[in-house]
Amino acid sequence: MTQPSHSPPNSSPLADSIEHVVRLVGRTFAWSYLVLVLVIITQVVLRKVFSNGQIALEELQWHLYAIGVLFGLSYAEITGTHVRVDIFYHRFSARTKAWVEVVTVLFFVWPFMYVIFIHSLDFVYEAWRVQERSNAPSGLPWRWLIKSAIPFSAALLAFASLARLLRAVAVIRHGGKHGSE
Repeated sequence: MTQPSHSPPNSSPLADSIEHVVRLVGRTFAWSYLVLVLVIITQVVLRKVFSNGQIALEELQWHLYAIGVLFGLSYAEITGTHVRVDIFYHRFSARTKAWVEVVTVLFFVWPFMYVIFIHSLDFVYEAWRVQERSNAPSGLPWRWLIKSAIPFSAALLAFASLARLLRAVAVIRHGGKHGSE
């Protein structure tokens, strides 16, 4: 089964390398959803059959879902499987679409990822400093670990959008198709 690609046929070696890394990370963290399903099933069986739900499993569900979403954003970015408001975009020429991509990355994605990254550093540092854990007595002891995913996933999304930017600039400079046309 081939993955949908947001990449034009005339690819850039740097964009290809970036996308390879992001795909590898995305595929790795996609396994968190399988683990999430198993944890949910276990929690439901424990709660409904044995009347013994576990707080740690409930918290683990939140953590696994967060990991999947945070790192899945970058994968969706490079594969073009993210949600796009496509009222006008689908009618644009390849060159106009490329300009929209450039403006979107430069003025929306990167500034937002910068804000997320910078503001998450103190948040993560404090969690590591105090070895933050759940407030629940039987909760997970590693809250600092899940918080560490925030700056890493923001940086990965900024990195993935660099590939998108490189491809859009190539379309503007050399023409050709853009996206999954």
